[in-house]
Amino acid sequence: MNTELRHIELRHLRYFIAVAETLHFGRAAEKLHISQPPLSQQIQILEQQVGAQLLERNNRNVRLTPAGKLFLQQAWLIIEQVNQAADRAARIHRGELGEITVGFTSSTPFIRSISASLLAFRQQHPDIHIQMVETNTKQQIEPLLNGKFDIGLMRNTTLPDGLDHQLLLREPLMALVHQDHPLAKEPDSVISLRQLAREPFVFFDRKVGTGLYDDTLLLLKRFDIQPYITQEVGEAMTIIGLVSAGLGVSILPASFARIRVDSVRYLTLKEPEAKTEVWLVTHRQRTLSAAAKMLINLMLKE
Repeated sequence: MNTELRHIELRHLRYFIAVAETLHFGRAAEKLHISQPPLSQQIQILEQQVGAQLLERNNRNVRLTPAGKLFLQQAWLIIEQVNQAADRAARIHRGELGEITVGFTSSTPFIRSISASLLAFRQQHPDIHIQMVETNTKQQIEPLLNGKFDIGLMRNTTLPDGLDHQLLLREPLMALVHQDHPLAKEPDSVISLRQLAREPFVFFDRKVGTGLYDDTLLLLKRFDIQPYITQEVGEAMTIIGLVSAGLGVSILPASFARIRVDSVRYLTLKEPEAKTEVWLVTHRQRTLSAAAKMLINLMLKE
C-alpha cells in the first residue's frame, strides 16, 4: 500500500467531476465559473497527485480512462461524505443533533418537573440522544470534572471549584413508616421530626455517597435528634422495602411517594426546614453543546 501523503484538494475533485460529467473542458469551465486553461492545469496536477491518467483527451474528445471511471465513483463518495459531515456539524451546532450524557440520582425520574422536561425535550428533539446514567450525588462529581457527564442532576452537596450548580427545586422530605406503626394513625398524616427521635432508622450507608445522607443527618441534628440507625443500605428502593417489612422508619424526598407500596405510609413533616434541594450541575469552564444548553433551559423553566 502506498502511504505517501498526496496533496489532493476538494476543489480538484470537484473540477474532475465537472469534466468527467460533461466530457468537455469548455462546458465544465463554464459550469465551474472559471476559465479553461486553469481547469486543464488543475486536472493535470490532480493526475500527478493520483499517479494515474484519469482522462484521455485530444482536439475532439474527452474520455474517462478505466482509472478515471473508478476515481469518479470514489470522488463522488468523498464529496458526499464531506457534505454529510458538514450537514451533521451544522445540525449539532444548531442543537438539532447530538448526544447529551446526564448523571442522575435514583429519585430524579420521580420528580414530576424533571420527568416532564425530559419527555418534552425528547418530543421536541427526537434526533438528540439523551444518555442517562444513574449514580449517587457524590459519585457524579468526577465524571462531571473529566467530561464524561455533560449535566449532573443531584442533591445539594459540597462541590469542587470546577463545578457550578443551579437550583432546580426544593423538595419536601417525608417520613416513611409501616402501616401498622402508631405514627401512621396521626391526624392528616402529619408528624414532627421529634416523634421519630427514638425510632429505629432504616437509612443510606454513608459509603454510598448520596447527598441525602448528610442532608438528613444535618436536619435531625438541628433538632437535637441523634437517629438510631439499625439498617444501612445502598438504594432508596431497598429502604422502602425494609420499612414495608417493619424493620424501621425512614426519611426520603417526597418524590418517592409516587412509589406506592401497600404497607408503607408517607407522612408529612411539620418542620418547614424539612426540605432537600435538587441541583443542576455543570463544569464551570467546559463549553456545553447547543443541545445541552437547550435541555438545561427547558429544565429551569419547569
